[in-house]
Amino acid sequence: QVQLVESGGGSVQAGGSLRLSCAATVYAYSNYFYLMAWFRQAPGKEREGVAAMTSDGATTYADSVKGRFTLSKDNAKNTLYLSMNGLKPEDTAMYYCAADKSPSGGSWYAKARYSVWGQGTQVTVSS
Repeated sequence: QVQLVESGGGSVQAGGSLRLSCAATVYAYSNYFYLMAWFRQAPGKEREGVAAMTSDGATTYADSVKGRFTLSKDNAKNTLYLSMNGLKPEDTAMYYCAADKSPSGGSWYAKARYSVWGQGTQVTVSS
């Protein structure tokens, strides 16, 4: 069974940085999933898409994080990273990694298209 394990969350002050990791327990990670994404959910709010990367490295970002967050991956370590700079209090949320094997599942920010989810890692940004 494929699993996604997030790490790297923590508490930082506004303007600080964190790097989240999403490790996939799957062989041939680079070709197993078509799309991997990060979502976040703040208390009392809907889970929202943050950023996504296809298996060939194409990326897309939510407007709220463009220019501050960057996706990268290390195929040798089966890991997707989310580098977050210029963090703001409104970035405070539980961050989840998600993955989808199909290239035809709909919009990248549609939660329903993802069949595998991690347990989440908390990010807290204080002002």
